[in-house]
Amino acid sequence: MPLPPIPPKRPRTITVHGDTLTDDYYWMRERDNAQVIAHLEAENRYTEAMTAHTGALREQLFQEMRGRLRENDESVPDRYGSYAYFTRNLEGRQYPVFCRRSIEGEHAVETLLDVNDLAAGHEFTRPGIFLPTYDGRLLAYSIDVDGSETYTLHIKDLTNGTVLDRPVPNTYYGAAWSADGRTLFYTTLDDAKRPYRVYRHVVGSDPATDVLVYEEPDQIFHLTVGESRSRAYVLITIHSNTTSEVRAIPADAPETTPVVLLPRRQGVEYTVQHRGDHFYVLTNDAALNFCVLRAPVDDVRRERLEEVIPHRADVKIDEIALFANHLAAYERAGGLERVEIMDLQNGESHLVTFPEPVYTLDSWSYDSYWAPNQEYETTALRLHYQSLVQPRTVYDYDMATRSLTQLKVFDVPGYDPSQYRSERLFAVASDGARVPISIVYRTDAARPGPLLLHGYGSYGATSDPAFSAERVSLLDRGVTFAIAHIRGGGELGRAWYEHGKMLAKRNTFTDFIACAEHLIALGYTTPGQLAISGRSAGGLLVGAVTTMRPDLVRCVLAGVPFVDVINTMLDPSIPLTAIEFEEWGNPAIPEQYAYMKSYSPYDNTVPAAYPAILATAGLYDPRVQYWEPAKWVAKLRDVKSDDRPVLLKTQMIAGHSGPSGRYDRLRETAFEYAFILDQLGVEG
Repeated sequence: MPLPPIPPKRPRTITVHGDTLTDDYYWMRERDNAQVIAHLEAENRYTEAMTAHTGALREQLFQEMRGRLRENDESVPDRYGSYAYFTRNLEGRQYPVFCRRSIEGEHAVETLLDVNDLAAGHEFTRPGIFLPTYDGRLLAYSIDVDGSETYTLHIKDLTNGTVLDRPVPNTYYGAAWSADGRTLFYTTLDDAKRPYRVYRHVVGSDPATDVLVYEEPDQIFHLTVGESRSRAYVLITIHSNTTSEVRAIPADAPETTPVVLLPRRQGVEYTVQHRGDHFYVLTNDAALNFCVLRAPVDDVRRERLEEVIPHRADVKIDEIALFANHLAAYERAGGLERVEIMDLQNGESHLVTFPEPVYTLDSWSYDSYWAPNQEYETTALRLHYQSLVQPRTVYDYDMATRSLTQLKVFDVPGYDPSQYRSERLFAVASDGARVPISIVYRTDAARPGPLLLHGYGSYGATSDPAFSAERVSLLDRGVTFAIAHIRGGGELGRAWYEHGKMLAKRNTFTDFIACAEHLIALGYTTPGQLAISGRSAGGLLVGAVTTMRPDLVRCVLAGVPFVDVINTMLDPSIPLTAIEFEEWGNPAIPEQYAYMKSYSPYDNTVPAAYPAILATAGLYDPRVQYWEPAKWVAKLRDVKSDDRPVLLKTQMIAGHSGPSGRYDRLRETAFEYAFILDQLGVEG
């Protein structure tokens, strides 16, 4: 067997609240150190050598996954102004092509942006902003070429195809046009990769002269900028994990100083949309699961807020979409998604639901670069429906006539939904909480059999039961797939999130363990046939479960895992650390420091027998730094008492989401699936 890299130990010792911490691998933070790069490359070679025997299986998996693609395909067009915008994928091409057709008159397809051309000479390319003006004359777009999520912003004249002005570096997500399409608002990053400034650019001018509109000095707040659907306002939203504030600029007067709508108050979150004489506010102010209020545009004060949709203890409002005559509220009740439609002319409401036991209902697709439902004067609401069994289907729902029109089923070549079944199960946590589990398997799968249990459980984000064409390769090999909807996520309302963060964070991990034990008790799997996976904060989840219950699982897939909690949270210069104080805790507070240390995987890696582990990293990842999994893997190998593999694979030109090209992503998934199948003893 090949020998793993053995990085040198260079102990760094610090004392926090009287507690001494020694980190042998702190030096791996030195991204520009040639020895660090050499170590990561040695780890990649070792991982390749240790998985070389799965090469044929990887290729087989990749070809299967590619065979389920409609390689020549296009998205359902979304109307904005006089055009319908959509993306095309072309056979053999890694990246999308952005296109449009005129709604009236000539319907020829125009190619606006071919990302394949922009990717020439780059190993990584990802679009960020894609924002045309309402009249279709100009396009603002941005590109990241290393995975750092630091984008370069461009403006293109769509009437003649020329790129205007000079590019603007160091920008982030979020942009807004003024009403006349002559002024563009955008955000930039500070040294910690925090979007903290909004600038105003006049088309045709030198970006060096762009005007600073707003700067947020508090390091726990991020900001973004966007247009109201009514196109009457540019809205700057400033937010932490618990508090927010919105400032408004009239879109027809872009040089106006932004006005605070509702001053920030600790613990109060809100977003704003506009209709006519009112701003509509989605907020948790005295409303744990959020409510919808409104106030006059010329007098936005708490005293003037009036109720539109009340707070309900059993219904969480995730977001709202406001149109000329209707309001659509995306809600969760009993763990399932639905849409509540309100007719703003008569106040009547009704619900849009679907019959499957587990499904996902979204306003847009996760792989889209363009948010639908941009038109204000419309009754059509675009919906994306899918489940663990049913591929994505796109509908337009007429909010006035209450009719549902199917626009497209993203069919999967060779896939027959009747061969698969999905269920909703419930595990009981140690404190009595009932934890939902979404599960899918082939109807002929053996029990007990191999099972992959996935989870996330942080930030109130939801792990919705979505379809995956790639996952079919696991299901067809008899692997059952399950999602643990653990506390820390938002599946069962805001309280479900609150009971899985800060000083209740351990609930996230014990909930997941309860789900695994429940699946074993029901006979779906055994500890020797159980794999677990999670990415980012989900990587913290599986890392914590691995240190808490290494006997429970056979193998672990930890994608860009947040496993070095204490060292990261002690350093606010690391991107995203300061804003995370309200999610994990602030180590400057002794109680919070001790609690975080009690579950931090890196700090709780002790001599023991561990499952097989594959950890992944991105060298330019701004969300979870590459050194976290690199240090964790080194420490695991140093102390573990078994001979199961512990592997690290680092993308040397990529970030948090891994490779950018669609075929490259499939190959990465094939690699991860091959590792899982090999460790579970599933024949290819």
